[in-house]
Amino acid sequence: MKIGIDISQTAYENTGVANYVQNLVENLAAVDKKNEYILFFSSLRKKVPQFAKDIAERNKNFTLNLKKMPSTMLDVFWNQLHIMPIEELIGPVDVFVSSDWTQPPTKRAKKVTILYDLIVYRYPEETHSRIVQTQRRRLNWVKKECDQIICISDQTRTDAIEILGIKRDRLSVASPGM
Repeated sequence: MKIGIDISQTAYENTGVANYVQNLVENLAAVDKKNEYILFFSSLRKKVPQFAKDIAERNKNFTLNLKKMPSTMLDVFWNQLHIMPIEELIGPVDVFVSSDWTQPPTKRAKKVTILYDLIVYRYPEETHSRIVQTQRRRLNWVKKECDQIICISDQTRTDAIEILGIKRDRLSVASPGM
């Protein structure tokens, strides 16, 4: 199986999202020598974190796919216009794993996303309005298109059911480990 993973968020080191994605990739590299992984990283100014370079160098089933594209452009293409399937950037994949701010369309790939929390729904007054709008737009695509949603906690899964109306069978919990 060929699996694409968006690791762009790891450019923001020591955040919860970056740590989760990095731990996911590091653990997959440690246990899975069978599947092929394409690590997609896009940023105009940020550099690819060293862990990703090391994994691609040490594991023949991992490759890096780097694009110098600003996240704001991907937000417009993917979250607003919902154009440019991920396969146009990384080639054909069976599954694409995304997280946080961008939800790309796919041609044929199954879509998996990581859902960290629903703070923008629970406490919108505590979050900048632009972030609330962006996150809600992305979550609309998640609700419509994702085959599987990985929640980082039982509470996030409960919120996805109660707030977003997502059926339990599309939700699984994989808590962050350190």
